[in-house]
Amino acid sequence: MTIDRVGSIDPIQPGKKTGQANQVNQTPRKDSINISSEAVERAEIYRVKELAAAAPEIRTEKVEELKIRMNDPAYMNKEVINATAEKLIDVLFG
Repeated sequence: MTIDRVGSIDPIQPGKKTGQANQVNQTPRKDSINISSEAVERAEIYRVKELAAAAPEIRTEKVEELKIRMNDPAYMNKEVINATAEKLIDVLFG
């Protein structure tokens, strides 16, 4: 049995030009993410729990002492009120 050659056997054949690649003209898509309201709520709960866990423990003896001082009219003067207000502002906005 003999096999006939089909085409040339020249190893360096001129390449076929297929033309330019077809370019797809599409507008670039932007990535986006949607977060459900339930996920936002759970994240807020988690954040509050973490803040509470990081906060120092309440010292009941200090709280009782402060309650006694607050009821004493001699303690509640302008200087104490101003100092307390400044500390609160520093904590909230500082």
